[in-house]
Amino acid sequence: MSNRAQFVTKMGVIAATVGSAVGLGNIWRFPYEAGQHGGGAFLIVYLLCVFLLGIPVMIAEFVIGRSTHSNALTALQKLKPGSSLSKVSYIGIVASLMILSFYSVVAGWIMEYLFQAVTGGLSGHTSEEYATLFSTFTVNPWRSVMWTLIFLLANFMVLRRGIEKGIERISNIMMPVLFVMLLVFCVNSLFMPQAKKGLDFLFNPDFSQITPKVMLGALGQAFFSLSLGLTCLLTYASYFSDKTPLVRSATVVALLDTLVAILSGIIIFPAVFSFDMEPAAGPKLVFQILPEIFQQLPGGYLWSVAFFLLLFFASITSTISMSEISITYFVEAHKMSRSRATGLNTVIAMTFGTLCALSFGVLSDFKVFGMTLFELFDYVSSNIMLPIGGVMLSVFVGWIVDKKVVEEQLTDYGARKITLMRPIRFCIRYVAPLCISLIFLYGLGVL
Repeated sequence: MSNRAQFVTKMGVIAATVGSAVGLGNIWRFPYEAGQHGGGAFLIVYLLCVFLLGIPVMIAEFVIGRSTHSNALTALQKLKPGSSLSKVSYIGIVASLMILSFYSVVAGWIMEYLFQAVTGGLSGHTSEEYATLFSTFTVNPWRSVMWTLIFLLANFMVLRRGIEKGIERISNIMMPVLFVMLLVFCVNSLFMPQAKKGLDFLFNPDFSQITPKVMLGALGQAFFSLSLGLTCLLTYASYFSDKTPLVRSATVVALLDTLVAILSGIIIFPAVFSFDMEPAAGPKLVFQILPEIFQQLPGGYLWSVAFFLLLFFASITSTISMSEISITYFVEAHKMSRSRATGLNTVIAMTFGTLCALSFGVLSDFKVFGMTLFELFDYVSSNIMLPIGGVMLSVFVGWIVDKKVVEEQLTDYGARKITLMRPIRFCIRYVAPLCISLIFLYGLGVL
């Protein structure tokens, strides 16, 4: 324990953990989900889900990580020797490598568009030309693979420097800059012609639109946005000091992650209403709709550069947390040096990332269960492995871990009094497993 790395500052704890949670899902998935599910009505349900599901499950992961100061597998084995639920850690390790592989492809697209924005390649195109530009790039095997590998190399350069000099330092720089950039974009959106219409859509709820589908969509967004069930929060918590307040930290991280999602909505909705567009999900929003909008604004060149730089920051702070899951496991369970473990993680991600990048072009006809490798990695990790991991971790902390250990962690070894102890434990034991099971069934198309 004494020789194990730790985050050294309070800001480092929050910046790194928020960076782990904040990613592309906040910036492109939240506006789409809100747009599809009634705007303000979805936002209200989403906020409720963050408090009833997000914060309790995050606390559960923090309890496991901080109480053991170990990688996910060793942590579960320490807390309950011989428990079959310790195998849930393998789900997190495999899922993190799968997500890192296909997520890095999208991050590579972002780097390509950042390059194009800087060099003026995104200026002066029609809607059709933006669509053609994106489709032509993604099927190009050399450029797509090249940017994927460059991104993973940047990821490697951060990780090889360790916790304090790598992850904590880069998070302390990138996360404040990301929030400042988001605020600048928000101010710009407030001056758009249909800003009031966009803000009314996001913040004035029509409660008649709250349906079971809206509730399930909000549950899923809260779960995936906070990176729950992946054990990256567990892994980061293993680097917390014993003085780090777990409940307060989980609450702050969840609220800041939610703030990023709301700020993204403030950016997107005034823009799409002003230019009569739709908040389409994923690549179309980021690589076609928004570049077209930026070019119609004064200073469009600067807006494009800033936006793709913002997305790069959000991407790399997420991927370094995903990578740390397997790196910590390799170092502690297999006695590797950090350099070797980081290299192995990068080689695995580069190999499968290359295959995922090629699945849009030369490997587009190679399919498993009717899905390309990119789609398969996304579907299996997001719809199957993460929900299973989330249920298992909640059950483990709620029902299996010694109650005294949980209370000791929630009170930070008796240093604090937690008035919401019973509600937190109730949510971990009952609410979280039920809600995540519903997310699982919804993702499989059963509900």
